[in-house]
Amino acid sequence: MRAASLQQAASSQPTDARQRVTVARELGAKFADRLAPADSRRGRGAPSNASGRFEAKSRDAFDDGWTADEVAPLPTEVILERPRTIITRNESPDISFDRSINPYRGCEHGCAYCFARPTHAYMGLSAGLDFETKLFVKENAAALLEKELAAPKYRPAVIALGANTDPYQPIERQYRITRSVLEVLARANHPVGIVTKSNLVVRDLDLLAPMAAKGLAKVYVSVTTLERDLARRMEPRAPTPERRLDAIARLAAAGVPVGVLAAPIVPAINDGEIEKILTRAYAAGAREAGYVTLRLPLELRELFREWLAVHFPDKLKHTLSLTQSMHGGKDYESQWGRRMAGSGPYAWMIGRRFEIAARKLGFAEKAHVLRTDLFTPPLVRAEGVQQLSLF
Repeated sequence: MRAASLQQAASSQPTDARQRVTVARELGAKFADRLAPADSRRGRGAPSNASGRFEAKSRDAFDDGWTADEVAPLPTEVILERPRTIITRNESPDISFDRSINPYRGCEHGCAYCFARPTHAYMGLSAGLDFETKLFVKENAAALLEKELAAPKYRPAVIALGANTDPYQPIERQYRITRSVLEVLARANHPVGIVTKSNLVVRDLDLLAPMAAKGLAKVYVSVTTLERDLARRMEPRAPTPERRLDAIARLAAAGVPVGVLAAPIVPAINDGEIEKILTRAYAAGAREAGYVTLRLPLELRELFREWLAVHFPDKLKHTLSLTQSMHGGKDYESQWGRRMAGSGPYAWMIGRRFEIAARKLGFAEKAHVLRTDLFTPPLVRAEGVQQLSLF
C-alpha cells in the first residue's frame, strides 16, 4: 500500500489502527504487527513487548479478531527478589564512581529512551513493556549492604544510587528500599550520590540533610524537558518537570548539594531546551550540571524507532540520522569516553552549547567531592544479635 493510501486508510480509524498504519508506513509491517493495543499501553512508554534477546522463543502481539473493544491497561506487577550481594562494581573509566546500588530492577517511570531497558533480558523478559510493568524489589538490600560494609577488606568510596533504574520510582513509596539503604549509609557515615527524576527524594531530607552537612551526600535531579506534554510522552509515569524543579529548590534550601542532569539530549526532540533547562535549574538552586546524549544499545534500537514512529513520525528519520552522526554512523557506540557524549560535529555543538550556558549561569566547573574519612563500619551481626564493639 502506498504512503498516500495508507494515510487515507488511517484517517477514519481509531487510535490503535492509526498508529499501526503510521508505524507500517515508517518502519514496515513487522514493527506495526509488534505494537501492543493502544488501550493496554495507556500510560506506558514502550509501544511493544518484543521478546528479549536471550529467549528461545519469540512472541509478537497481533489481533486475532477476539480482542475486546476495550482492553484494560497493563497493571504493574511486583516480584520480590533476594539477591546474594547488593553493591555492584564497575571499572568504567568514563564515569565518576566504581560502585552502585540498584534497589529495583525495571522502572515504572517508563522512559522511552532508557538505556537500562535491555537489562531486563537477563530476567527472561522484554525490554519493552515488561521493563516498566514487571518490577523486581530487592527486599533484603539494607541487610546485605550492612553486611558488605562490615567486611574487613571494605574500603569506602561514593556509592551511586540511580545508576541504572530510578531509586525513587513510584513503588518506593510502598517498599521504601531506597530509604532503608540510606539509613544504613547514614549510620555508617558512608558517602552517597543520588540520581533521580522524582521529587520523592525530598521525603528523605531528614537523612540527606544531616549527611550533606557532614559532606556525605549530594543529589542530581534529571530534567529531560520543561514541556509537560513532551515529558508525558517521553517519561509517562515520572513526576512533571515543575515538580522536579521544586525538588531541586527544596534540596538546596536544606543544604544538600544538588545538580541537574539534562539527559538524554534527543536530536530534534528536546535538543533546543538545553539552555532553558540549565537556566531554570540554576534559578531553583542547582550548582552542578551534566548532560548525556541519546544512546540506543541492543533492544533499545528498535524500541525507540517504534516510539518515534508512534509519537513523532515526521521527525523519525531526522532524529535517527543525527543520533547516528554522533556514534560513528551507528545507533550506538560503546567506546569509553564517547558512548555518553558522542563524537562528530553535532555532538561537538551540543557540548559547546552546554558548556557556554553552564559557564554563563555560574555552574561549578568541578564536581563537589564527598568525604570518605568519616566511615564507621557497621557492627557485625550474627543470628540477629548485634555484636558489641571493642573500641
